[in-house]
Amino acid sequence: MELTVLELRDALAQGRTITLLDVREQWEFDLCHLPGSVLIPLSSLPERMGELDAATEVVTICHSGGRSLQAARFLKSSGHDKVRSLKGGVNLWAEQVDPGMARY
Repeated sequence: MELTVLELRDALAQGRTITLLDVREQWEFDLCHLPGSVLIPLSSLPERMGELDAATEVVTICHSGGRSLQAARFLKSSGHDKVRSLKGGVNLWAEQVDPGMARY
């Protein structure tokens, strides 16, 4: 159910089609986010999940991995088979992949 930041980095480098679903709040997204991410805050996900293509791989993202794991479980229970949570979130991404990314 989880994907490491290094696995995501490699998947993106290989050109895999992945929807990066950021489930944080707008202010968090404004501070830092992975390029190409789509923002749907966790609280809005039930009414906005129709915006996601169920056939496309989805990686849920938050600050440290808790909310994104909740989002991934919700999407799985709603019929999205190709969904995983980014373990460690943007915080670990900034630490291990993009040290220039803003942190909070």
